[in-house]
Amino acid sequence: MGLNTLFKALGDETRREILRRLARGDMAAGEIAAAFELSWPTISHHLNVLKEAGLVQDEKRGQYVIYSLNTTVLQDITGWLFDMLGIITERRHCL
Repeated sequence: MGLNTLFKALGDETRREILRRLARGDMAAGEIAAAFELSWPTISHHLNVLKEAGLVQDEKRGQYVIYSLNTTVLQDITGWLFDMLGIITERRHCL
């Protein structure tokens, strides 16, 4: 997972809303699609972008594909952001 891919995935409001919903619990692809007024191909595209960025994972359960949040990647992003904030804070104290 590269940061560019990750931030590109997070740069879209629909994808961020999908992540918010998945933060509440796993969802079937059909449930995700039903929550948005978008075509199935568009939702599928958004899910694939999130999957490629490592933000979500999917699992086939019978006839359903269940999506869940990959919290490890979110923890990595949070760690990176805190590192950046620490660098900025240190720099300000040196000025």
